[in-house]
Amino acid sequence: MDNALTIDVEDYFQVTAFAGRVKMADWDNFPIRARENTLRILELLEIRSIRATFFILGWLANRLPDLVREIRSRGHEIACHGYSHQLVYEIGRERFRQDIRRSKALLEDITGMAVCGYRAPSYSITGRSLWAQEILVEEGFTFDSSIFPIVHDIYGIPGGNRFIHDIETKSGRLREFPITTLPLQFGGRKWTLPVAGGGYLRLLPAQLVAWAIRRVNEKELQPAVVYFHPWEIDPGQPRIKAGLKSSFRHYLNLEQMEGKVRYLLDHLKFTSMGEVLKQEIIGSGSDAHINAGQVAAN
Repeated sequence: MDNALTIDVEDYFQVTAFAGRVKMADWDNFPIRARENTLRILELLEIRSIRATFFILGWLANRLPDLVREIRSRGHEIACHGYSHQLVYEIGRERFRQDIRRSKALLEDITGMAVCGYRAPSYSITGRSLWAQEILVEEGFTFDSSIFPIVHDIYGIPGGNRFIHDIETKSGRLREFPITTLPLQFGGRKWTLPVAGGGYLRLLPAQLVAWAIRRVNEKELQPAVVYFHPWEIDPGQPRIKAGLKSSFRHYLNLEQMEGKVRYLLDHLKFTSMGEVLKQEIIGSGSDAHINAGQVAAN
């Protein structure tokens, strides 16, 4: 079964973990390392003939348009990660609309192609910001991958739908591809294990993550999504002073990440998110629907 491989193209100084230390107004003072790291990722994929979806931050696209064109020229899908990497539930409706409109227009101008997919910074479409789904439809997006059905201090909709489904908004339909989790039962209790990549891949053995994704594929007959960031394969990045929790989340096992990514690429099947969604529509007849209010209720 094909799984969706996604790369969130943002740089080390733009992450939510450092938002309290690094203001957007100061981003231009930091050396950009996303170009070289993304080119390394492109080579890893080229060798294996894998196509992926790149959710690109508009701020970076504005400064690295040639990188965006290079990603597209290699056959990968271009999607939107917003412009300023601000949490959706913090910026509100109008600023959110302006942010995604600006980034979408920029990416389309650079590539000459429609941009249909969106992923919120730090998965910040939560129960507090489900209004964003209607705005995404109004701004021309057809699919989203922003909902993480776990408990977390920054993101998450605990108990949310774990698999691809349609969300009906007042403005139309949005296809959602949630971030992959695996339910487990241990010690008489139920646990939800995040296995989609990113910091969880840096924390967990790659073999365990691969096993979990195969279990989702084989036991639940569902595709999974894997994500990571270019800065996660860059252990030599400049260090930013932050609190213990933020530093742990950002710097944990950076030196191991590229090897873990290689392991997943060599042991699982991947393609772009758009292609996986297309296969799902064909396979299911697009029968999986859910109302936005039902997501909130969960």
